[in-house]
Amino acid sequence: MTELVYVLNGSNLNMLGKREPHLYGTTTLAQIQQQVEALATKLELTCEFRQTNSEATMVDWLQEAFERDAAVIINPAGFSFASVPVFDAVKLIERPLIELHITNIHKRDETYRHSLVSRAATGVICGLGANGYLVALQAMAMALGKNPHFG
Repeated sequence: MTELVYVLNGSNLNMLGKREPHLYGTTTLAQIQQQVEALATKLELTCEFRQTNSEATMVDWLQEAFERDAAVIINPAGFSFASVPVFDAVKLIERPLIELHITNIHKRDETYRHSLVSRAATGVICGLGANGYLVALQAMAMALGKNPHFG
């Protein structure tokens, strides 16, 4: 049986590969999506991979994930630090929820250090670049009782 996992991406992540490559790298979100979907298939997970610049859309997707009893990997990006509506929607999720950041938010300036989403997350992965998505997916597989093969 495959488990449903939403991989949700917040504001400006559609600009990966172009936006501040010294911080975020040169991998595009489309490339990350291909890698995540390929790994999800190997891990027998069904993946809904999405990106939005709209806070309201992110809230709608989190509510949809709740209604579908899905697990969630979320890179909330800028929604992490000030969006109470996204935080409230994240708290709906009953399955594992992994918060993901490409950079190490704890090394960044004060604006980027305190994520509201972290207060509701099962776990947080940050600072691993684009590879953090693959690590998050493997961690999710384990949280869902699957036995991912590393390597």
